[in-house]
Amino acid sequence: MRIGVDLGGTKIEIIAIDEGGAELARRRVATPAGDYEKTLAAIVTLVRDVEEQFGTRGSVGIGTPGATSPLTGLLKNANSTVLIGKDFQNDIRAALNRDVRIANDANCFALSESINGAASGAHVVFAVILGTGVGGGVAVDGQILSGTNRIAGEWGHIPLPWPRDDERPGPQCFCGKHGCIETWLAGPRLGAQFQTRAGKKLSPTQIVEAALEGDAVAARVLEEYEDRLARGLAVVINILDPDAIVLGGGVSNIPGLVAGVKPRLAQYVLAGEVQTRLVCAAHGDSSGVRGAAMLWTEGER
Repeated sequence: MRIGVDLGGTKIEIIAIDEGGAELARRRVATPAGDYEKTLAAIVTLVRDVEEQFGTRGSVGIGTPGATSPLTGLLKNANSTVLIGKDFQNDIRAALNRDVRIANDANCFALSESINGAASGAHVVFAVILGTGVGGGVAVDGQILSGTNRIAGEWGHIPLPWPRDDERPGPQCFCGKHGCIETWLAGPRLGAQFQTRAGKKLSPTQIVEAALEGDAVAARVLEEYEDRLARGLAVVINILDPDAIVLGGGVSNIPGLVAGVKPRLAQYVLAGEVQTRLVCAAHGDSSGVRGAAMLWTEGER
């Protein structure tokens, strides 16, 4: 039995799969807000409960925001700031009394979708998480590409490309800079943009519904979001030129998002030719946790 854990900013999800990848169990709990020790305890409880259910001990892989520094061994670059500077890998290994494989959550997502998801069989896959934060991961031939500094795919922390005058300098990011892609494309930011203009709060899905009902403000906010997403992905295509880009995270569930973004790419990608496939995750919001479990079947490089 292989166990995967997705450590998110608002929820912790666990999955158990068998040797063939079939799902055996899946559960979610809320992430303890701002409490590192309780977060560790929540993961341990989930793992032990699943193992008790099946009466067997499993391998454990965990997808986390940010990455483990190759220099210090401490977690870095996490939008869940309570994790930054913590020796998470050794702490969770000690708590579970076993070896644990850890990778960036977006890398786990990329691994899952490249092995048996929407990008199955693709040579180079760029996976995008559009949720409470904005992450990215790269898989090449079904293996995670982490990079020398463990930051491959972190497109959320480059400046929004080709900014308009009213987009400068941009909102402040948790990383300390202004105008990062994450500050424009994270789910909460989409809701905030609408609230600022309309004076009321709606979820991303409700904004889409309002736009379909003729709300001009909602329609404009969605158009701007799609254009910013296209600009960000165009830079990725210019640099990496992947065979497929897979969208995941809560915002990727917005109806018509792919259809709205895809035709915008050509105006930003070099030479205006885009053969890259743009698709939504086959395994939905649980793709990353499946990839975490798969860390024990596929090696990193």
